[in-house]
Amino acid sequence: MQPRNMSMSGVVDLAAVKAAQEAKAKAEQARAETARQGGGGAVSPADLVIDVDEASFESAVIQRSTEVPVVIDFWAEWCEPCKQLGPLLERLTLEYNGRFLLAKVDVDANQMLMQQFGIQGIPAVFAVVAGQALPLFQGAAPESQIRQTLDQLIQVGEQRFGLTGLLVDPDAEGAPAQAEAPEEPAGPYDALLEAAVQALDAGDLGGAVQAYKNVLADDPANMEAKLGLSQAELLQRVEGLDPQRVRRDAAEKPADPQAQIAAADLDLVGGHVEDAFGRLVDTVKKVFGDDRDAVRVHLLGLFEVVGADDPRVAKARSALARALF
Repeated sequence: MQPRNMSMSGVVDLAAVKAAQEAKAKAEQARAETARQGGGGAVSPADLVIDVDEASFESAVIQRSTEVPVVIDFWAEWCEPCKQLGPLLERLTLEYNGRFLLAKVDVDANQMLMQQFGIQGIPAVFAVVAGQALPLFQGAAPESQIRQTLDQLIQVGEQRFGLTGLLVDPDAEGAPAQAEAPEEPAGPYDALLEAAVQALDAGDLGGAVQAYKNVLADDPANMEAKLGLSQAELLQRVEGLDPQRVRRDAAEKPADPQAQIAAADLDLVGGHVEDAFGRLVDTVKKVFGDDRDAVRVHLLGLFEVVGADDPRVAKARSALARALF
């Protein structure tokens, strides 16, 4: 599953947070002083990544979040993107050396936690800071964007709550060897994909669309570019819409394909995924011929925006098949 956010900026509400250089310097000084005094309370690197279930969640996550930000990775054994994201998060946890903890939650074995956090698809990553839950991102995001989000999270923990992290003892008994991870070579399209993300962050939707198309021109099977393009084009379609007029038209013209398509786009951008899918499935039942095909094709495009492995997509696909046949 690719990230469902249109970009990583804004996934945590950090608009009010300014650069916390002074707080960060104090935090580093405190950590250094603790180390100088003998490292009392130091933890092993092996303790930075923990498996958490419903029984241990209170002590392992909520209570520990008063000492250090806790990042939660919701995953499952059958989830292929989880197998890509999980090791990356574990490596970054060791690299950040006590600035946050990583708690891994198997959603199949912990359905209650999944429901409490409102998880709709995995992998999904949240954080708990001083007892407060924050959604970070959903899907196997690029490493550069994950790093940016982690840096922002640590900054919030330091500035707002005085969380300076944990002292890690690299010589603790049983600690895993921390060989430096080799730098991954840049892929042939990394620069173009990064340019697309930066364009999205800057609100340059046309630039993002073109950047993704440039990748696809040479590599039509590039999944990240495909999904990025579908997201950027969705934002581009709704950019000039008048939401009140779109909603009014959709209510007054329940069998008008274009009216329902525009309303479905607004639904999806607003996070109302099931409403968007349900609206177009209902429209398929009311129209025929080219109109029906146009609605069907548009709905398939929205499936790509959300991601094929999202359970809401699977449910809507079944509903669409029933409507068509």
